[in-house]
Order: sequence, then C-alpha cells, then structure tokens
Amino acid sequence: MASNASEAGAGPAKESTSYLSPLYISVPESSWPIVYHPSYNISFAGLEKLHPFDSGKWGKIVGFLIEAGLLQQHQLVQPLEAQEADLLKVHTADYLNSLKWSANVARVTEVGLVAMLPNFIVQRKVLKPFRFHVGGTVLAAKLALDRGWAINIGGGFHHCCGYRGGGFCAYADITMAVKFLQRGYAGPESQIQRAMIVDLDAHQGNGHERDFLGDKTVFILDAYNVQIYPGDNAAKPAISCSVDLTAGVGDNAYLDEVSKALEESLNGSFQPQLVLYNAGTDIMDGDPLGLMRITPNGIIRRDELVFRACRTRGIPVVMVTSGGYQRSNARVIADSILNLRDKGLIEGPTAG
Repeated sequence: MASNASEAGAGPAKESTSYLSPLYISVPESSWPIVYHPSYNISFAGLEKLHPFDSGKWGKIVGFLIEAGLLQQHQLVQPLEAQEADLLKVHTADYLNSLKWSANVARVTEVGLVAMLPNFIVQRKVLKPFRFHVGGTVLAAKLALDRGWAINIGGGFHHCCGYRGGGFCAYADITMAVKFLQRGYAGPESQIQRAMIVDLDAHQGNGHERDFLGDKTVFILDAYNVQIYPGDNAAKPAISCSVDLTAGVGDNAYLDEVSKALEESLNGSFQPQLVLYNAGTDIMDGDPLGLMRITPNGIIRRDELVFRACRTRGIPVVMVTSGGYQRSNARVIADSILNLRDKGLIEGPTAG
C-alpha cells in the first residue's frame, strides 16, 4: 500500500496481561476462516474515486468467491469494529486524537478533499471502515492458530505504526494482530511468543517495522521496490530479511528472489509460531504506484508459494490483502484464493 501524519506523542496504553479483547468473537465450525464485513468498503458521493485505490475491491473479491461456489455468504466470518480500548493498546492517544481533524485524515489517506469534510462524516465514511478491517485482521490471526490458516479479505495497513499513519493506512492492524496474541489478549491458550511478518506488497512495510524495531520476537521479511514510497531508512533496521527489488521486475526474477528468501527465513533458527502474510497485489504489471511487472499468474504462484511453505511446515498462516491499485486486482485475489483451494492448501469447514 502506498505522507505521514502525527509523530510520536503520548504512548499507547500500558500492557495488561489480564486484558481480553472483545474482537475475538466465537466462530462456528461451519464457517470458513475467511473474514469479511460489508463495512470494509468505502463509498460515498464518488469521493472514493479520487484515490487510485479501489476502495470497493473487498466486496468484489467476496462476490467472485461466492460466484465460484467456494462458499456461501453465511459461511464468512464477520468481524467487529475495533474500538478505542483496543486501538489504544498499540496506538498513542495523540495519534488517535489527531484523526479527529479531517486535515490529518486527508494526509493519511492521500485524498485532499477529505480535509474539507466535517470530521463526523470522515469518521463514519472513512475511518469506521478501516476499524472494521482492523477487527478483521486481529480476529483472522487467532483463526489461523485455530484452523491452521485464515484470510482477512481486507487489512494489511502496513504504513501505519503506533504513532503515525500514511499511504492510505490509518491504523496499525498488523502490529495489533501480532502484539495482541503475544500479550495473551485472545486468552492464554492462544498466546504466542514468536511471529514472522512476510510483507510482499510492492512498498516497504515501514509501519510495522517502526513498531517492531529492536524486537527479537518478530522476524520481518520484506520484499519491495526500493525506488518508490516510502523509502523509510529509519525503519529498515527492523527488517530481518530484505529483498531489494527495482521497478520493472518480472515474474521469474521476482518469484526466485522471494522463494529463496522465504526458504532461508523459515529454515533458520527463528521458528515462528505464526506467519502474517501481507499479500499486496500492487506488484501487478500496470500498477501506477508499485511500478513492478508481475503478471496475475505470478501473483497466484506467489501466494501458493507462501501458503505451501507455511502449511507443509505446520506453521499457521494468516493472509491480509493490503495494497492493489487497479480495478482488476479483486479478480486476481479471488482467483488466487480459489487456486489455494484447488491445490489443497486451504480447506473448507468441518461442519455444514
């Protein structure tokens, strides 16, 4: 996903090992571990068309999956909206308060006209959908522990850290998903110590990297175009395995580099208990911001590569869809999920 709002201020709420997040709702066995809420989609008065990001892509993905017969609407998992109590576990109060000013939200979303809207409209039409995405990522991470895999049809706001947003990323859902499980906010039976973030969006994942600087319990593999936004040198020391790519890279070179980096990372001594896979599709040929030349088939092969690497090792994997700036991305993401099913890398519910 592809410039920065509030800087560090008052810190996030202190950790409470006894805290149990309400975002971890009970999920019936008859549901697929695929998380989606209709509120993910941003649509009002045509304003969403002012950003190259397809802000309705998430609903389109689900529509394609239902059309293909993968699942039915009632078999999806609907998350709750993340509330302030949860957001404050990772974000500073200063940063969250800054979002009460429309001009700050305009900078985060990179849609200038948002600055002209009353903030109550911005909260309802822009930030509330983002908070549903956050709830989806947090819940999907626990579902992956329970089922072996999970997919949040949205999420992946990897440019936001606990104290600032940018690049269409208002909340740090990746950081929240990892830290909540590490801190036991889903209950002690779901607590983990070590997590790996595999960030294959076209852009550097500088948000979660800033949040995990110096944290040896999180391993970050980031493969990104070094010639584009954000170029955040301060965040780079957090990257455990960096795959530096350039504009115009194609399928073969890309998949070879990603495959080698993933195998080396998973075969090393870190041994993650969860892999959070940021599966941005802005690597696709024609994306105006990613500037890479990966074909739709290359994206499908990439996702298969990641899922196969995790599932054959018995490592739970949760996928978030992240960036993707073309109207055709929804179809590619749906086709990739269908391919994972066809290859036996994801499976349906055990009941009804």
